[in-house]
Amino acid sequence: MTSTLSEKKKEKYDAILDAALKIFAEYGYFGSQVSKIAREAGVADGTIYLYFKSKEEILISVFRERLGALVSRFHEHIQDDDPADTAIRKICELHFTSLERNLDLAKVTQLELRQSSLDLHREIGAALRPYIQLIEDILVRGIQQGIFRADLDIKLTRLLLFGAMDEVVTSWLVSGQRYSLSAQIDNTVDFFLRGLRR
Repeated sequence: MTSTLSEKKKEKYDAILDAALKIFAEYGYFGSQVSKIAREAGVADGTIYLYFKSKEEILISVFRERLGALVSRFHEHIQDDDPADTAIRKICELHFTSLERNLDLAKVTQLELRQSSLDLHREIGAALRPYIQLIEDILVRGIQQGIFRADLDIKLTRLLLFGAMDEVVTSWLVSGQRYSLSAQIDNTVDFFLRGLRR
């Protein structure tokens, strides 16, 4: 009985997050009301507050859960014995193809991150931290494998790699998705590896 109840609560939680992602993508964070999210999720307005204290907490949870799922996919696809340059390619492929397939997630992760308040920005930054850490781990691995330059500034380079992918996705969104995002993978990875290799 308890596990069924927990499953139902998890289903409702996920339904609210899915609805919130859709509403935030359509109206933006500031133009979204909790009532719209509730209607999209098929729940009463008050039900939302059983799971989240505020609209801000919903947005933070969307970032934490959906980016967490993306990082989990990276870990599934990247093996411990993968050469670091192969791992960088896998990250870029998954980043671009995942966001190309989920336009709502792309809009929310790319655009809301730039428009949020400083406090909200910090919370979202915390949700991004495991992704940034993964890139750092791969850079360290590349140096240890003798593939990447030993003089890399790891902390700066991890941000440059993430920032470059982030900007490619943002430009694709701003263009109205007039071209294939996944078609940008080869040139992006080639650019990265030219700067990283010994």
